[in-house]
Amino acid sequence: MDEVLIEPFEKSGRTYWRVRLGHRTLTFQEELAARAFAAQLHLRMGWWRARNPVPGKD
Repeated sequence: MDEVLIEPFEKSGRTYWRVRLGHRTLTFQEELAARAFAAQLHLRMGWWRARNPVPGKD
């Protein structure tokens, strides 16, 4: 599974922050909001992976 990524980008002279997980993205206007969401998503994905290991992958 992919990792959670945060990347800045500019649109119409403003900086936005994109949080990515695989092909899914969510865009924020504030860096702090993007980082808080990404941190929470990272923790939840770690929990989910721990509870649902991939069969045959050690």
